[in-house]
Amino acid sequence: MSLKVYNTLTRKKEPFKPIEDHKVRMYVCGPTVYNYIHIGNARPAVVFDTVRRYFEYRGYIVNYVSNFTDVDDRLINASKERHISVPEIADQFIKAYKEDTSALNVRTATVHPRATETMPEIIRFISKLVDAGYAYESGGDVYFRTRKFQEYGKLSHQSIDDLKSGARIEIDESKEDPLDFALWKAAKPGEIKWESPWGDGRPGWHIECSAMVEKYLGDTIDIHAGGTDLTFPHHENEIAQSEALHHQTMANYWLHNGHIQINHEKMSKSIGNVILVHDLIKKFDPQVVRFFILSVQYRHPINFSDTLLNDAVQAFGRLKTANYNLNHRLKQADLSIEANEKIAENYRKPFIEAMDDDFNTANAIAVLFDIVRDANIALQSETTSEHDLAAYLQVLSELSGVLGLKLEEASDSILDSEVEALINKREEARKNRNFAVADSIRDQLKEAGIILEDTPQGVRWKRGQE
Repeated sequence: MSLKVYNTLTRKKEPFKPIEDHKVRMYVCGPTVYNYIHIGNARPAVVFDTVRRYFEYRGYIVNYVSNFTDVDDRLINASKERHISVPEIADQFIKAYKEDTSALNVRTATVHPRATETMPEIIRFISKLVDAGYAYESGGDVYFRTRKFQEYGKLSHQSIDDLKSGARIEIDESKEDPLDFALWKAAKPGEIKWESPWGDGRPGWHIECSAMVEKYLGDTIDIHAGGTDLTFPHHENEIAQSEALHHQTMANYWLHNGHIQINHEKMSKSIGNVILVHDLIKKFDPQVVRFFILSVQYRHPINFSDTLLNDAVQAFGRLKTANYNLNHRLKQADLSIEANEKIAENYRKPFIEAMDDDFNTANAIAVLFDIVRDANIALQSETTSEHDLAAYLQVLSELSGVLGLKLEEASDSILDSEVEALINKREEARKNRNFAVADSIRDQLKEAGIILEDTPQGVRWKRGQE
């Protein structure tokens, strides 16, 4: 089975064919860095990091570019409210973004370009569009002539007349057409600004990505990705700008992840249900959050709640416990063991089939639990060879690593929710008279500095020294 991806542009799954053999040029729209990222921002970061990891697992070299929008109205407003400069706001929240996504085991992009560092390229790009007649200056602003790009609407599958009739557009006498969008904005008094042929100002949102794609990846790339909310107008406008200038396809495949809802409601500041990753990972293991995000195929909406996160704690705990138990048994053998490749291959094949089907991480995770189920049975048998156990451990580590899931962590990072999950699993094992599993969980908790006390009223625990 060959790798197939769902292309928003064509609305169907297509075989993936890179521009260059075994190389992928991939651009993912990053955050506007005026605040901490929320769980909705975290989903594309985790999803497309996993897509990148899978391409690399299959032998591709991935040039992965993800931007930071470090100047726009929201940064300017935050700057005024906090009485510090726009660059200071941006620096603070780029640092916070890197800390939060690193906790989620999201790898650093090949390049993380910033809009403010790409200004010469942005201005040149706009100038070429003006020279080609696709853009015009009006009162220090520069607008793109939307109707001049005849394929406008092809990504969102809307005609330009439908867009006009369905849009809530404020009347702006400086525009030739209400649907024209800004490439450059004239600076208002006191705002951050750059010199340009049209006067001091700053770029519009859409143009920065077109300029960055051109600079770092070329005129045509393999994959452009982001959240489904970016399909229109952001990605639609990117296509118009880039293809008007270059007269060739901007991206061969457009990938969009679905929304995150909070308790079946849309996440919104007005509702007050926005969940910041910065706060969430203080309450839940970041790896559980990553596991939860990947438990649903990326294009589908995902519902978020504390109850569902607690379920994920239990489920992810099963993976970690199996990994620990296999490591524990093999360490007792005190030798370097060659894994039984036949066993490992039994799981690689369905895992690859799942991921080749438009990166279906939900089905890929199901394969991890197949490994855990079979490994637990093998662990309970005294006749299982170390070669077989080594195969379960190897393939569990290998495939969880492709998903960016870390099953081992520092002993001092275990969270209260994980402790409770492991204690419940230990109690279940004791009821089933599976004392080997119960003892191994107790040992695992002991290594993490958790002291258990069995009392007539149940198990009590506390943090302490081994």
